[in-house]
Amino acid sequence: MILSIKNNALAAFTLISAMSLPAFAADNQLTAQEKAEGWQLLFNGADMSQWRTFKQPTVNEKWQIEDSAIALTAGGGGDLISKKSYSNFELTLDWKISEVGNSGILILADEKGKYIYSHAPEIQILDNERHPDNKLDTHLSGSLYDMIASPVASHKKAGEWNTTKIRLEHSALTVWQNDVQTAKVTIGSDEWNSLIANSKFASWPGFAKAKAGHIGLQDHGDKVWFKNIKIKELN
Repeated sequence: MILSIKNNALAAFTLISAMSLPAFAADNQLTAQEKAEGWQLLFNGADMSQWRTFKQPTVNEKWQIEDSAIALTAGGGGDLISKKSYSNFELTLDWKISEVGNSGILILADEKGKYIYSHAPEIQILDNERHPDNKLDTHLSGSLYDMIASPVASHKKAGEWNTTKIRLEHSALTVWQNDVQTAKVTIGSDEWNSLIANSKFASWPGFAKAKAGHIGLQDHGDKVWFKNIKIKELN
């Protein structure tokens, strides 16, 4: 009888513990809650059907799927852009950079300029310890490139997986890297204009002027991996 009571109590505790645990999705999948909240996958782990190469109709073969992640296997693959454009959204993705590597995540990208970054703000991806572009704080991973520097607490070593979250809502841009806020600014505000004036983009016509654009994954010539790319459009 005592053993039965103990077993019942253990079963009840196990059930309550299980119910209290958060639901986590496997890589490149959505939880039931994420689906209910309107999240969508931009990569399912099996194909790159929601992407194409910048100014091209398809994906260059140098972008491959490795271990359920989108991987740039060699330079010259061109930047990837989402087939769909977005205006107000929340984007989250995981990335890993090779040693001495450089890449980036771009928003509001168009194909009017020569390069994907001609008009698109970039969230930097970098091997902060080894890449020569590490001399400026605003060029370290998680930074709004050449504008707002990311905190050291957001940084990880090359070869480790990172999570970036970007929220753009009616021009209010907030960025997180590894759960640390790295940038918060309103595009077009006085603060924004001051940041632009003191950056390399000061003389770039059309930079960050679009109200909607593609998501971009940069080919900077170095191996980089992306997975768990999820987006939720905001009203």
